[in-house]
Order: sequence, then structure tokens, then C-alpha cells
Amino acid sequence: MKRLLLAIGFLTRLPVPRVGGDAGDFAAAIRCYPLVGMIVGLAVAGAGWLGALVDPWVGALAALGCWVAITGALHLDGLCDLADGIGAAHGDRSRLLAVMADPHVGSFGVVAIGLQLLAKLLLLHAVGGQWLALVLVPFAARIGPLGWARWLPPLKPGLGASVAAAVRPRDLWGWALMLAGACVGVPALLAAPLLIAGVAWWLHRRLGGVTGDAHGAGIELVETGLLLALAAIGQG
Repeated sequence: MKRLLLAIGFLTRLPVPRVGGDAGDFAAAIRCYPLVGMIVGLAVAGAGWLGALVDPWVGALAALGCWVAITGALHLDGLCDLADGIGAAHGDRSRLLAVMADPHVGSFGVVAIGLQLLAKLLLLHAVGGQWLALVLVPFAARIGPLGWARWLPPLKPGLGASVAAAVRPRDLWGWALMLAGACVGVPALLAAPLLIAGVAWWLHRRLGGVTGDAHGAGIELVETGLLLALAAIGQG
């Protein structure tokens, strides 16, 4: 329970009781990320459903607003930093990491956030009432960090490094089995392993490893890819 509360407190803006924990507990909280994703999904789907009672576009906007608010734009910040780093690095990996660590926001980051929000808004509208399926999108996307922590080396001290040794094979396999069960009811989630593996390959190629920002950016990218899969199957 302690690690779940730590994960909720880190990944969301939801009020949780203060709990004591050391660095090991905070790192091990990554094992609860998919469960926190389910909580996020319930809130997002609920907001979308309520908004859709007025109009489908209102539902999409309500879902997106809830998504940003409940996560505190945490993963959008990671996407922003990664976009700035890649845009300014020109192939220089050390410069890429330096730009990612810079607290200032550049034009690449602004564009990345704008496009991401626009893509999610359009795709939430295209999903068209698949609110129960939407609950599982943040859940599936937050399995990604468990895989990336296992497969990719950390590039600097911080979240990426602290969780590197915290993910056990049984954690990854356990959540993978739950995802497989979810795919029975929501076939679009079959795209999740491909998206997670694709992000891992891309991060390895462009960064050579993973950081906390890369984890956040990866979650955003997987969520968008799953929304696209939901929309495509829904229109098929």
C-alpha cells in the first residue's frame, strides 16, 4: 500500500496521505504505475462521459482537460524536454542531455506539446463513446516504464536510474498477463506491446538509454498510439 500511495502521489495530483519511504520504496513504486494508470483512466473516461452528455466535442475536451489536470502535465513535461533536446542536439548526445536538463522551454517543446494535445483531442472525439475501453489506455501505457527500465540503461542520475533495478521480471510478466486479458475485451490494446517496444527501440537509437523525461515522453506517445488504435478499430 505504501508504494501504491507513493506512485499515486508522484504520477498524479490526487490527494493521498503522506507516507514515509526511502529511496528504495520510491523506486519500487514503479511496479504500481499501471494500477495508477487505471485510476487515471477511470477519471478521464468519467469526465469524457459526462461531457459527452452535452456534445461529443465537449466530451473529448472534458476528457483531455481531466487527463492533463489529474497528471499535472507530468508526462507532457517529459515530452517537451525530449523534443527540445532532440531538436537542439543535432546528433550530439551530450548536448541533447544538457538541453533536456535545462528548465527553460524551447520552440521544439512548445510545438510538441501543442501537437500532442491536439492529437489527443481529435482522437478522443474519434473514439466516440468507447469510455470503458478508454479506462485501459493509461493503464497499458504505464506498463511501458517497467519495460524501458529493464531494457534500457539509465543515462544520468534521477528517476531513470533509480528505477532501473526496481523492476523484477515477475512484475513485467504479471502486468503483461493482465494486459493480455484486457485485450480480450479491447482488441485495440494489442497495439500496446508493439508501441512500447517501438518506443524502446527509438529511445535506444536516439538517446542510447532512458531518463525520467524519456519515461514521461514514452507514456504520452504510447497513449496517443493506443487512442489511434481505438479510433481505427471503432471505425472499422
